[in-house]
Amino acid sequence: MTEATPPELPTAQAPAIPTQAQPLAALSYACDGCGARVEYAPGTASLRCPYCQHEQPVVQTERAIHEHSFAELAAKPRRAIAANVLSCQRCGATTDSNALAKSCQFCGAPLVAAENASEQIPPEAVLPFEVDRPGVRTALRSWVKSRWFAPRNFRSVSEAESLVGTYMPHWTYDTDTTSDYWGQRGDHYWVTETYTETVNGQQQTQTRQVQRTNWYPVNGTVARSFDDVLVRGSDRVASAHQDKLEPWPLSAAVAYQPEYLAGYSALRYDIEPETGLEAAKNQMAGVIQQDCRADIGGDEQQVQSVSTSYANITYKLMLLPVWVVCYLYAGKTWQVLVNGRTGEVIGSRPYSKWKIAGLVLLILVVIACVITAVVIHRRS
Repeated sequence: MTEATPPELPTAQAPAIPTQAQPLAALSYACDGCGARVEYAPGTASLRCPYCQHEQPVVQTERAIHEHSFAELAAKPRRAIAANVLSCQRCGATTDSNALAKSCQFCGAPLVAAENASEQIPPEAVLPFEVDRPGVRTALRSWVKSRWFAPRNFRSVSEAESLVGTYMPHWTYDTDTTSDYWGQRGDHYWVTETYTETVNGQQQTQTRQVQRTNWYPVNGTVARSFDDVLVRGSDRVASAHQDKLEPWPLSAAVAYQPEYLAGYSALRYDIEPETGLEAAKNQMAGVIQQDCRADIGGDEQQVQSVSTSYANITYKLMLLPVWVVCYLYAGKTWQVLVNGRTGEVIGSRPYSKWKIAGLVLLILVVIACVITAVVIHRRS
């Protein structure tokens, strides 16, 4: 199996003047046992040497995770940046990169950009990897075996063609909201309705209860505080796949330290925080809509308009762990993502046309049997 490096990020699309690429200090960490470069060991608070297996603790700091005022961000000018130039401390080579962390393309040493070395907003928090490479392979095999409508020989897939641990950038937003709504409340009531039907060739008058709804105009105000509304900070990976990796145990995040990135890739964000805030508001809108319906009460609700104000908006940049896995089947490469904390697998897979056709046929047979049984019952 070969280890692959994910494609580089494009230059961030920020509404600002780009600057020239600047050499960045690239951090790497030497093994206390043999001098090789160590990597973060998933599920621990240690760096591990891939050669002698020596472990040394990640130096813990008293730094706390801070939420940053969005109002201050809006007032602060930022400059878009070109690719970083990472200088390897091991072999001295330089590497053009749009990543926060990667491996040196010449000697393979893990490289991590030093904090505050870039003009982009630095990460505030990181959720360290919990699932290691063997754990990813186990999760992949279980996922393959559970795909019901995959071809029969798909179950033979047991190994990844490439397996890359990558920290994906995400924005989180906190805010207090107040929403004024207008709509209608529907209350059900029942009426007796008379109708006729033919029974054994004779017309008979019958009655039945029919539901009706009275609608009343309503308006009101609801308030809610949102905490850590999560929005992806990069579109380099299929967004639908990223979103399905949720929920994330964000409470387990720690203050950012570059040691957690050693030996892994880490993408820079290419979605600006202002754009991310609009996506967060769209997420909040669905929750606020439910709050309005609960406030209206009744049996049915129609929310016709909602006007929301936002106060005390804060944000932070967080790195979340994802294994990017590629496997080979039928001469084609398929990609899946694995949640680096929970082992959840989401991604592309082949489908068996024969199995799907068989299911459709079975459903049609069941429907035909039901219809036949109903017809026979009515005739009797």
